Parts: sequence; C-alpha cells; structure tokens
Amino acid sequence: MLKSRISAFFAAAVLLVAPAFVSAAGDVHLEDAQIDLQDKASLQRGAGLFMNYCAACHSLQYMRYSRLAEDLELTPEQVEQFLIKGDAKIGEVMKTGLAKGDGQAWFGKAPPDLSTTARGKIGQEDWIYTFLKSFYVDESRPMGWNNTVLAGASMPNVLWDLQGKQRKTEEGFVIQEHERGRLSDADYDRAILDITAFLTYVGEPARLQRESLGVWVILFLSFFTLLAYLLKQEYWKDIH
Repeated sequence: MLKSRISAFFAAAVLLVAPAFVSAAGDVHLEDAQIDLQDKASLQRGAGLFMNYCAACHSLQYMRYSRLAEDLELTPEQVEQFLIKGDAKIGEVMKTGLAKGDGQAWFGKAPPDLSTTARGKIGQEDWIYTFLKSFYVDESRPMGWNNTVLAGASMPNVLWDLQGKQRKTEEGFVIQEHERGRLSDADYDRAILDITAFLTYVGEPARLQRESLGVWVILFLSFFTLLAYLLKQEYWKDIH
C-alpha cells in the first residue's frame, strides 16, 4: 500500500511539471548540459561572462553581490573590480541598467529577470544550454537572428563575437571560416556551460550547500545502517 502511494505521488508530480517542460522545449532535442555546481572556477567564469554579455539587459534581482562573493569564493574587491558595473554596491542586488521602457521599445518586450530561469522545471539547465548554442543568422528577423529552440526570440545573439555567425542548413548549423568567432567550438561550448552553471546556481544558491552536505548525509546513513545491522546481529544471536 505504501509503495503504491509513493508511486502515485511521483506520477502526479511528473504530470504537474511535464507540461511546462514540454511547452518550453517542444520537439527540439536538448543537449545534456552536465553542469557541476561544485566547480567554483566554472561558476566564476560564468559570472564574468554573464556580467559582460547579459547583464546590460537582464537583471538577477534575487541575488546580491555579497552572496555571490561568499558562495563563489571571491573577495569583495574582486567582485567590485570584475563583476560590478556602474555604481552598484557590494550589498545590493544585481539589477540591470536597462530601463523597462527602453527594453520594450528596443526589443518589443522588456528583457526578463533571469534569477529563477533555471529553477522549477525538469531539464531547464539543458534548455538554457541548448538555447544559447542555437542562435543562427536570419535576415528576415528585425535583429537578424533567430533561434531553433525558441523560434522568434526577441533578442539577438549577444555572444556572436565568441561563437561567430552561425547559419542554419538542412544538416544542422555551419559557421563559415571567415565568420568564425574568437573561440573555438570546444571553448565556446565550455563558455556556454559556464553560463548555464552560473544561472543554475543563481536559481537556487542553497543547492551548493545542499549538494555538498548530501555526501556527508549519505556517509552517515551508510555508517548508521551498518551499525544497526551489527547491533541486530548481536541482539538476536542468542535467540537464534
């Protein structure tokens, strides 16, 4: 009975979250991001890339620079020198300098806050990773770009100088040699993985501590199980 109830609970949970995931991904094949939130160097690189390429339009209104410094093992001086743009202070939240009205006028839609974009949906990390790799030149669009994961996206490929001008073909994507970006394909994939990891961390900062603590919890439970088994053997040996 208990087993059937647990199975029913998980089935219901999947049915609740599945529609949101399916609607976001559609029929697009999502690549496996395989992020590692314990890789602080990756999170640091992702933070730098986000602030340099994304923060001009997108805010992280639920994240403070001071929390970022603590979790990513950065000094306040490093955050102020390399991550903070403008006159923001270390204790403030990570807002964008783009006014909502300007974003609406320039892009047709105000760029959303990305604090929780990687949270709450199954496979959302894979969606972000694939989305950032799937921009291609589309001269029919107002900004000259489109995206296979989110067709008609109201944003350009802000990372084009790193990736290059990717064009869509029947076989997939291709970048002409004279249109290549500053990074190799492998380095660009690494950069996108770093940004994805950073946004995943921002979506749930406590996950860093939870995952590191989880290892010790498993070890404790394993030790306790062994201890309980030995105690059971000792208690029942005279009875048998």
